[in-house]
Amino acid sequence: MIDVYSWATPNGHKVHIMLEECGYQLDRDWRAIPIDIGKGDQFTPAFLKISPNNKIPAITDPNGPDGKPIHLFESGAILLYLAAKTGRFLPSSTRAKYEVLQWLMFQMGGFGPMLGQNHHFRLYAPQKIDYAIERYTNEAKRLYGVLDRQLATNRYIAGNQYTIADIAIFPWTNRWEKQGIDITEFPHFKRWFESIGQRPAVKRGMQVLTDLRKPSFDATANELLFGASQYKKR
Repeated sequence: MIDVYSWATPNGHKVHIMLEECGYQLDRDWRAIPIDIGKGDQFTPAFLKISPNNKIPAITDPNGPDGKPIHLFESGAILLYLAAKTGRFLPSSTRAKYEVLQWLMFQMGGFGPMLGQNHHFRLYAPQKIDYAIERYTNEAKRLYGVLDRQLATNRYIAGNQYTIADIAIFPWTNRWEKQGIDITEFPHFKRWFESIGQRPAVKRGMQVLTDLRKPSFDATANELLFGASQYKKR
């Protein structure tokens, strides 16, 4: 059974969705082990052994590539690992594979981090900084425009096949309304978003651990996530 150390966040949901899409069933083939980032679980020595960057998600697979257990952190690396393990959602041809990987890198290097900053300054920052809100809202709109143009001529993010690129990007778009986005301005993205959201495995994956997540962060959680605790030497 694969252990998934996770929380109900976009990066966590990526892995939850991937496992369900690959035919792994929660509590039969994989376990969701909650790492409550609002309580500081991500800083415990046990978790840091698996995820040295103190970020979720991370996994432990007792049946690694060489028959030995493997520990992995970084959601993009986990998606690639599961794609290789199952032979699903990453094309085998060199050209198609790299077309998918460029969009995975788009999410990992730009789309996710920029939307993370958007969320922070719009929803969580203790002070409302107009410059930061405007900057990251405009960047979010630009990035949604990139997706919309790509989806104008492609059924899925990287072409006509559903891949890890779609799995990586979808959870980050689930709260588009809180990112200052008007989804009607991006009709091709809207079509894709609504289609992906109807997939049974996506629905299951997006629900994992959501019953444990609080609707908002309290002062303790804010300090752990955004204050000095984040930068302590460990």
